[in-house]
Amino acid sequence: MEFAVISRDLTRVFGNFTAVDGLTMSIRTGEVCGFLGPNGAGKSTAIRMLCGILAPSSGNATILGYDLLRDSDTIKKNLGYMSQKFSLYEDLSVIENLNFYAGIYSVPRRQRSARIAEMLNLADIAERKDSVAATLSVGWKQRLALGCAVISRPSLLFLDEPTSGVSPTSRRQFFNIIQNLSNLGTTVIVTTHFMDEAERCDRIAFLSNGKLMAFDSPDNLKKDIIHGQMVELELLSPMDQLEHLKTQPFVQECSMHGSFLHILLKEPGDISALQDLTGVQPRPIKPTLEDVFVALARKEDEVI
Repeated sequence: MEFAVISRDLTRVFGNFTAVDGLTMSIRTGEVCGFLGPNGAGKSTAIRMLCGILAPSSGNATILGYDLLRDSDTIKKNLGYMSQKFSLYEDLSVIENLNFYAGIYSVPRRQRSARIAEMLNLADIAERKDSVAATLSVGWKQRLALGCAVISRPSLLFLDEPTSGVSPTSRRQFFNIIQNLSNLGTTVIVTTHFMDEAERCDRIAFLSNGKLMAFDSPDNLKKDIIHGQMVELELLSPMDQLEHLKTQPFVQECSMHGSFLHILLKEPGDISALQDLTGVQPRPIKPTLEDVFVALARKEDEVI
């Protein structure tokens, strides 16, 4: 199957508010697709529609070859779902949680021991298999929750902001597991606010105000969305100069990135004009996904 997900004008309205507006996209089998966007962009609502938790107001989708509206029960049997608030049983051990979810997902009894061992290895939590879940750190709980979510070997895995509140090291470990699952053929759709995670996705869907603003690989997005010369500038009081720099005729974008300013110039030759204005030597850099996000937000503002 070439595509695990094909959505066509998928829309969800709550009263007068359109949470997802005409989502049309195709996600290939075995790829990691990141949903990126600000709070309220429609990421979680889109996922809940695609996995059959929430009925669309209009539009439709094909999930793993099945019609979303007609075959929702069949689709759900082939899905894994994990959210930021995935429920673990705190008074059960790691292995007991896995055994419980194996039962919930109807893993045959004769296969459970082998499947649990597989999940312990996959999530790299074998050394804590007898630990009570309540005693685990957030990062360990996250990996256990993922093991529980995929113990049925789902063809399609939805992860709704699964790494919020954990350390950068734990997030990297978590994404290593995700990519291992993808290498084994599982299609993964993950919502995230973290650009380093988005960089590791095969493709990224940028959503804003319920609309799909862009959908492509990280490299292609940087190449196709960012036109001009990106530079980094370190100033003593960057916030004080941000708005002034935005008004310069040779500046397309200007935004804060930590203690630095990222400035998108119209032409490479504009570096000297920027240096003359600020008295600081700008450093040419490659655009980041955060720069893409800023550029897409500007385009949306121009349309509005």
